[in-house]
Amino acid sequence: MARRGRRVNRGRPVDGIIVVDKVYGASSNEVLQRVKRLYNAAKAGHTGSLDPLATGVLPICLGEATKFSQYLLDSDKSYRTTMKMGVRTTTGDREGEVVEERQVTVTRADVEGVLARFRGDIQQVPSMFSALKHNGRPLYEYAREGIEVERPARTITIHRLELLDFSGDECVFEVDCTKGTYIRTLIEDIGAALGCLGHVSELRRLKAGPYTEHQAYSLDELAQMRDEARDSALDEQQQAEFAELSALVQESGREQLDAEKTERFKTLSRLRHKAGDLVIDGLLLPQDSAVSDWPQVKLGETSSYFISQGNPVQVPRAPTSGNVRIYGIAEGSEGLSFLGIGEITDDGLVAPKRLVKG
Repeated sequence: MARRGRRVNRGRPVDGIIVVDKVYGASSNEVLQRVKRLYNAAKAGHTGSLDPLATGVLPICLGEATKFSQYLLDSDKSYRTTMKMGVRTTTGDREGEVVEERQVTVTRADVEGVLARFRGDIQQVPSMFSALKHNGRPLYEYAREGIEVERPARTITIHRLELLDFSGDECVFEVDCTKGTYIRTLIEDIGAALGCLGHVSELRRLKAGPYTEHQAYSLDELAQMRDEARDSALDEQQQAEFAELSALVQESGREQLDAEKTERFKTLSRLRHKAGDLVIDGLLLPQDSAVSDWPQVKLGETSSYFISQGNPVQVPRAPTSGNVRIYGIAEGSEGLSFLGIGEITDDGLVAPKRLVKG
């Protein structure tokens, strides 16, 4: 008879968006995996990669909120970046090898004078150290092999480009831009326009779609809040009991506990985990915050039922085109709740696009 394998923990159903303040050196996937473990979430996804060099806003979608991650990927972003002048590197940032150096003789007025040409709609050639794919492989893999791939220029929009500080051979900028903008390429292009070269020495994302750095928590902060809630969930006697049982489990394994101690250990563990989950779940932003700038439509009970079955419905005073947030009456609930997103059809109906589970 085949041995029964250990039960796999597939995580709990938790829905919402947590805005993480990514630290320097971490990859976006590392952050994603840590958040997924922290929340013990069954499903999680991020909303576009940040380079390990970069810090700042990285929204992580959990559960049903992953259905809307694409719309955050397509959203505008804001950055603060420091340009080191006089040096060009292989990667366009401080982590690359120096390939050329020049003397820096530019002034603040010189920098201000070239910025106008980088505002508005501009053409930008993506960096070879980007995650864009060529023949199924990200460009950075080719770059690491010393292979240069031809990349067509793309139109991006720089909504705002402001010089915050100028000191010696460094400039600090803030940038509001559309998706697909490569800040390292922007800085290299500015350096080339100035004739002094340049690369990114610091990069922080301030905003991604509707989410700002003021809403962000570091992974350490999240873990600390969870752990403090767990510790405070038990009274002094229960804490002593849990510590004793934990030591026994660590020393001999849970299977060595008798039935009474095993059940008690499970009960205390559940109390701790429930308290920790309650605290960090309270930090989650609602799923519809990902599309908070979209117009909304409200449905009655009948229309809510039909749209939940995948059918377009007529909604009085609905927008005449584009995407909408849909609010209606979910089965078994009272009052309006977020049902998902839809789009206006050519004949003016609201058709479901991505619906959430009730």
